[in-house]
Amino acid sequence: MSLVHVDRLIAVVAAEQDSLITWHQLQALGLGRGAIEHRVRCARLHQIHVGVFCCGVRVDSPWMRGRAAVFAAGAGSVVSHERCCGLLGIRPHPRGPVDITVVGRRVRQAGIRAHRVARLAPDDVRLVRGIPLTSPARTLLDMAPSLTPSELADAVEQAQVKRLVTKRDIARILERAGARAGVRALRAVLDEPAFTRSRAERRLVSLLRAAKLPQPVFNAFAEGYEVDALWRHERVVLEFDSYAFHATKAAFVRDREKSAALERGRHVVLRTTWHELTKESHALIARTAEVLARAADGT
Repeated sequence: MSLVHVDRLIAVVAAEQDSLITWHQLQALGLGRGAIEHRVRCARLHQIHVGVFCCGVRVDSPWMRGRAAVFAAGAGSVVSHERCCGLLGIRPHPRGPVDITVVGRRVRQAGIRAHRVARLAPDDVRLVRGIPLTSPARTLLDMAPSLTPSELADAVEQAQVKRLVTKRDIARILERAGARAGVRALRAVLDEPAFTRSRAERRLVSLLRAAKLPQPVFNAFAEGYEVDALWRHERVVLEFDSYAFHATKAAFVRDREKSAALERGRHVVLRTTWHELTKESHALIARTAEVLARAADGT
């Protein structure tokens, strides 16, 4: 096989793997130690980890780093913890070593932070772009001990917004987690009265709790419409106005049609904004308390 042909095959294999190729793959293409080392000296291959190379111009990316760590750690390793959060988009991409989880053995490689576990359930692993990652629920559990309550709540929220995880997913992983670190912190997020997708909803829960007002049901249905927050017995609805979700004329019309239907059904409709929730929350709570009190009195 000609050297030109071999180098083309190397490029084809690497193109499917974020520009990466392993020592064993190079050997399978017929290259011996000398040929591999020659390509490293000529900068046609760049060593990322022991036995893992970048082909051609070195292009660093989070996905390439994750795949390279898994290649270096060997079969059964998965990207996890902070690095997995970055790849899933639920936390910023971290700097420093790549976190991986490995079952039952030690891995010591520069640039890799290995977490050894006794086992990983099949449901704890996802294949994304051909790279094994811990599942979103498992990733949140792994990260729970190292995040503040607010950071953990934000990560859970982001996972929900991206439709990566559900309340049931987290409940399942907590059931089999035993007494390991992070269980209590993640359960505290799960046990919030409103397990919701938005910061607005979580902010409202906190404000209502501080004011000792009843908690609503979030993302419930009234008069055939899904509403942001509903006090069912009092027939009070609170809707969040957000430019991101109400910027089009069609969305504006739908909101007004929904409000009209709710009012015909004898619901009181309140509206608020992120600015009011964060900067003028006293005014929102005063309005809400007044409406709930009138509803309770039947006036």
